[in-house]
Amino acid sequence: MQSDIFRENAKNCALLAEAASTQPDFLRYKRMQAAWLALAHEQDWLDGKIGPVQVHAMPWMASASGGV
Repeated sequence: MQSDIFRENAKNCALLAEAASTQPDFLRYKRMQAAWLALAHEQDWLDGKIGPVQVHAMPWMASASGGV
């Protein structure tokens, strides 16, 4: 599946981050890893493997919408 390819790319980025010789390179590869994992998660949703994300209302949202 496509999400497996995305996860493999994320794994490769993690390996590159471990081998990075500078802090900017390390951070760049970690951001790339996170992006590939996010894409894999999104693809899982598109493929119907997972459901939509549940958004829970925050307590202050109820009082803010009820007026002051």
